[in-house]
Amino acid sequence: MLNYTILPGGTLQGEFTVPGDKSISHRSIIFGAIAEGTTTVAGFLEGMDCLATMQAFRDMGVKITQPVNGNLTIKGVGLQGLQAPKKILDLGNSGTSIRLLAGLLAGQTFSSILTGDASLQKRPMSRIVKPLRQMGAVIEMHNENFPPLYIHGQENLQGIYYPMPMASAQVKSGLLLAGLYASGKTTIIEPAPSRDHTERLLAHFGVAIECKGNSITLEKPKKLSSTHLTIPADISSAAFFIVGATIATGANIILKNIGINPTRTGIIKILQMMGAHIELVNQRLSGKEPIADILVKHSKLSGISIPPELVPLAIDEFPIIFIAAACAEGITTLGGAEELRVKESDRIQVMADGLNAIGITAQVTRDGIAITGGRLKGGHVHSHGDHRIAMSFAMAGLAAQAEITIQDCENIATSFPNFLELAQQAGLKIEASTVL
Repeated sequence: MLNYTILPGGTLQGEFTVPGDKSISHRSIIFGAIAEGTTTVAGFLEGMDCLATMQAFRDMGVKITQPVNGNLTIKGVGLQGLQAPKKILDLGNSGTSIRLLAGLLAGQTFSSILTGDASLQKRPMSRIVKPLRQMGAVIEMHNENFPPLYIHGQENLQGIYYPMPMASAQVKSGLLLAGLYASGKTTIIEPAPSRDHTERLLAHFGVAIECKGNSITLEKPKKLSSTHLTIPADISSAAFFIVGATIATGANIILKNIGINPTRTGIIKILQMMGAHIELVNQRLSGKEPIADILVKHSKLSGISIPPELVPLAIDEFPIIFIAAACAEGITTLGGAEELRVKESDRIQVMADGLNAIGITAQVTRDGIAITGGRLKGGHVHSHGDHRIAMSFAMAGLAAQAEITIQDCENIATSFPNFLELAQQAGLKIEASTVL
């Protein structure tokens, strides 16, 4: 087991970048694989989750070069060119992979089985499978909710009008991928905005997609056209350093080329409401995605009630936002975040347990948490194999009075393989050790 120890007294200084966006990296493989022609990708995240997506498409006959410094080439096979995999597709820890591929594979001419690690096998799948069944998909699940998924490909999918019960980019994207194979229109109504990388990338690959207000509509295209993608740095990975610099005395950093898609910047808005000094400079476009350099300085934070409309725009960043709340003056409250209970771990309960272990009062509610800011002590925290929990408590060490030990950090490799080296370079006093 890989453990981290963070010694007190560190800070963050300098100018650096974080790896490529995880969400866009997944989608670059998916769309490049079913496009016609060769797609080139720069800035690909070489984390375990995205590599699992890549391997799944290799197992379906797509030729993809091994990434070199984030650069790779995908020889697309077209919408109808995927081959039946000869084995079960193992998607590791990746919820994005399994939900998006469920939609894509529902409309193929072959059957397939999707599974993952022990954590993924506990994540709910009915939210994507039920609307796919409305489109005509034939999918079986373990206990009608969990992986493995047994997908019997259907060539006669029908487009549907689907008002989503809750905002979810993974469900939305899975349905849009099924819509590429469905007769008639597929229309999805979102109750609140969620990340829109799928919509932007579909347009980039030449698919006519209509986005009006909270409605997204597409019809089965004749083809996707190959392209070049430069993937921006991941704001979800940058989030750890943004909060770290906010809570660390004397910190001053610039994070380069970060994606600032408006469906992903909830963390910046929340932190600015708390009083954080964050500036977006050199704003520009990379393909269809907005990017910027982010300047962050140490700031005094105040507790807030997090607005419900910002919850879907910061859903992956709440573990590190909870660390900011622990360092703020007063109480920070969050509601309407049931989704956090079915991520790689129950992120509400696991974060509350970890905060309590380092001297912070955190009270759990059914759909959220209330955190009373205070002085962070040292202590021992279990990440439950969740990469975002582990990295969040690593950054908490910047404001702690004593050493923090974090157990089970190996899963950081799923999204941020060079986290340890980058954190050390930036000034975090962090050490790794392996326990047999």
